[in-house]
Amino acid sequence: MSKTSQHTRITEVVLAVERAGIVAVIRMKDPNKLQAVVDAIAEGGIRALEITMTVPGAVDLIRDLAPRLPEGFILGAGTVLDAETVARVADAGARYVVSPVFRRSVIDACRARDLAAMPGCFTPTEILDAWDAGADIVKVFPATTLGPSYLKDVRAPLPQVKLMPTGGVTVENAGDWIRAGAVAVGVGTSLLDAKAIADGNFHVLKTNAERMIANVRAARGQS
Repeated sequence: MSKTSQHTRITEVVLAVERAGIVAVIRMKDPNKLQAVVDAIAEGGIRALEITMTVPGAVDLIRDLAPRLPEGFILGAGTVLDAETVARVADAGARYVVSPVFRRSVIDACRARDLAAMPGCFTPTEILDAWDAGADIVKVFPATTLGPSYLKDVRAPLPQVKLMPTGGVTVENAGDWIRAGAVAVGVGTSLLDAKAIADGNFHVLKTNAERMIANVRAARGQS
């Protein structure tokens, strides 16, 4: 694949994540319910999903799920910590890689395998270093104790950096992060209610997805 087509492919993924506005982060203990979860949030409008490597059999789940996703749905791998895992998830069908930390070797491996790279960073120095190293979107993590004002403050001197807060993002405050300058938000437990999944009440996930998308769209001034 040429560098031009590689760049185009990665750019398409980044634009898709931005359009989606929400990346659903899967950290399920029972992977047997994954398809039902995906169906519910897809029905609710979610179009980007991250399966973390902490899920049992995560790589095989990505391989199984990738060809069966609804049209326009993009699938990524999360909690990726090394280049070897990048290769495995690329072969399985992931389109982007998310990490809780910033490692240049992971970004380099993503480039080699034509995947968008989304490393996790906390400080402005880390964020800029990751961006300069080739990150496509920088995951601000953990955002739990930071709040949207932190994102706004970082964006002021670094407007070129695409930021995606993860941790502390909820159905209710997703729009606040978007207004602060996030291109998208990563969300797990607030969207993917563990009790609802355990009880098989997947309609709760659909409702959560619809509410979160409505909040993101309102923050973007979309009807």
